[in-house]
Amino acid sequence: MTGLIIILAVVAIVVLWYISANNKLVALSNNRENAFADIDVQLKQRHDLIPQLVAAVKGYMNHESEVLTRITQARSRALAATGVNDKIEAEKELSSAMGAFNVQVEAYPELKANTNFMHLQEEIADIENKLASVRRYFNSTTKELNTAIQSIPTNIVAGFKHMTPQPFFDLGTEQRKQLDKAPEISFS
Repeated sequence: MTGLIIILAVVAIVVLWYISANNKLVALSNNRENAFADIDVQLKQRHDLIPQLVAAVKGYMNHESEVLTRITQARSRALAATGVNDKIEAEKELSSAMGAFNVQVEAYPELKANTNFMHLQEEIADIENKLASVRRYFNSTTKELNTAIQSIPTNIVAGFKHMTPQPFFDLGTEQRKQLDKAPEISFS
């Protein structure tokens, strides 16, 4: 009888531990999804502003249509992306296209003086700052989830649930290359 009680107690402890570990993983996964929802809000605003920015610039940059086309196509792919990981990849591409766009804008001083363009640039800069903030939070929640997935003993439950470490929302290779280059300073 005592042996049966010990076996039931051990089984009960294992079941309670499994439930606890599972609930922790579920909570961390939901936190990551919620963090991405915050990013989605900012991305929606960014996507809404891009056509306005492209329209404001078209008259000035007629021969730079390749850059504008790249932005438009990247925006379309970002809007069509489904799932967190697909959206992350699409947004990296859009960020890269926007970086190339910003480089081209530097060649048009009359464009930079246009008040409509300046207002749109300020709005996009504000959204980019908010995006940076929510990306940091998203990456923090992703780190917590990945740590739980890879740590003993929750990795056992994660293995049963086929959970794998999730990607961070990083800059992507194009923007990383730009940040690794020293800035060019010109006084002309």
